[in-house]
Amino acid sequence: MGKPTGFMEYPRRKTPWRDPVERALDYYEIYTPAEEGQLKQQGARCMNCGVPFCESEQGCPIDNLIPEWNDLVFKGKWKEAYERLTKTNNFPEFTGRVCPAPCEGACVLGINEPAVTIKDIENSIIDRAFEEGWVKEHKSADATGKKIAIIGSGPAGLTAADQLNKVGHSVTVFEREDRIGGLLVYGIPNMKLSKSLLRRRINLLDSQGIEFRVNSNIGVDISADEIKEEYDAVLIATGSTIPRDLSVPGRGSSNIYFAMDFLTQNTKSLLNSSLSDGNYIDAKDKDVIVIGGGDTGTDCIATAIRHGCKNMVNMEIMSKPPKSRALDNPWPLWPNILRVDYGHEESEKRFGSDPRKFSLLSKEFLSQDGLVTGLKTIEVEWVQEKDGTMKMEEIVNTEKIWKADLILLALGFVGPEKNILENFGVSLNDSENIESAYGEFTTNIEGVFSAGDARRGQSLVVWAMNEGRGAALAIDRYLQGKSRLSAPMLKLGSLRD
Repeated sequence: MGKPTGFMEYPRRKTPWRDPVERALDYYEIYTPAEEGQLKQQGARCMNCGVPFCESEQGCPIDNLIPEWNDLVFKGKWKEAYERLTKTNNFPEFTGRVCPAPCEGACVLGINEPAVTIKDIENSIIDRAFEEGWVKEHKSADATGKKIAIIGSGPAGLTAADQLNKVGHSVTVFEREDRIGGLLVYGIPNMKLSKSLLRRRINLLDSQGIEFRVNSNIGVDISADEIKEEYDAVLIATGSTIPRDLSVPGRGSSNIYFAMDFLTQNTKSLLNSSLSDGNYIDAKDKDVIVIGGGDTGTDCIATAIRHGCKNMVNMEIMSKPPKSRALDNPWPLWPNILRVDYGHEESEKRFGSDPRKFSLLSKEFLSQDGLVTGLKTIEVEWVQEKDGTMKMEEIVNTEKIWKADLILLALGFVGPEKNILENFGVSLNDSENIESAYGEFTTNIEGVFSAGDARRGQSLVVWAMNEGRGAALAIDRYLQGKSRLSAPMLKLGSLRD
């Protein structure tokens, strides 16, 4: 590394978000421009560690060459840094914004110092590359004459499409929604991932020859047999879209919604009419409860605040995490610690306190005339059994009634929707995901492959991209007998040439 002592000389400094009071008034991205001098210092903090665990199985799922582009940023070689970054990452502008950065959790410096700001550096590299005009159309290889259908335009489908197009295959992406992007367009709010950035990337992929078909619901508008007859290979990348429900008394009350319905309607209305059409679930002047403490829950908090909600409570069934690693959560495992995300920060500024309430079990939705009016909860504690498993126990006399006239369920997803899978006849595993081995991505149907959350279960955008690259490799080998493509954890190829 160019600055072997940089980690001793420079403290960790993240690029700040916009002021929480100001940003909560609009839907623009929460990020601020990075300062080049600071980024060079942060790149200098990347150590000469013997084994870069940021690239290990605990680190980056797409095998990003992190120490290399950190060092190039330190040296001011931004174009070379961009070239190294895009060796492994098809869409750094997405991961640089929405990835939780497992690479930082596995950073060797993180053993006894704050980790390198890898995510900030990644985001700045790709933003600068677009500004400088370095991001150009890929010139595809000679056409192979093979046609591939990709069903689903989320991160797995788009990544696979980009990879397969590069080696000369004819790729068509089918999307049942009215816009391309899947989770990226409607599942992640604009303030976290601007849809202008997504459109910019889609336009680039389109100009490279990838065909996109929206409003195409395979199994409804087009049969699986038609797809299999027309295309040489099919990739099912439809995601995990069946939301986990909360089956407690009163669930049938009105104004209880799944988080993804709330977020999707808001973004669709925002893009169609800047919310003027009113075709969204409005949280204005409402007492809102968000049940679920993950990223989607945070996105619901931030969206409801922008609507002008009257109050916000975010409930989590798990115990409050510690501020630093517990003894049973050692490096390089993902640090299960208390984090303050953008929605939490905005809620605290708006209402004066952190919205999160931990160790709460929902017991009953309360209602009047069919409309939800509140939620009954009880406190729980988690007790470790002799075999090491954790058991939840209710604490007597801790019941509480929480006022609410809008409740959002952000409890994750249980699997892919079954209609399309039944149409193709693909087998499912015990988890109700598509039966398809990692590394092969094949299903029980000849020529039909699967990748992303539909195969592995709900996960991160960066893991969907991992699977998209892996599935592209498998499909190319299936069609050609061999492949020049690389894929994380599967084939290095010529990445370091």
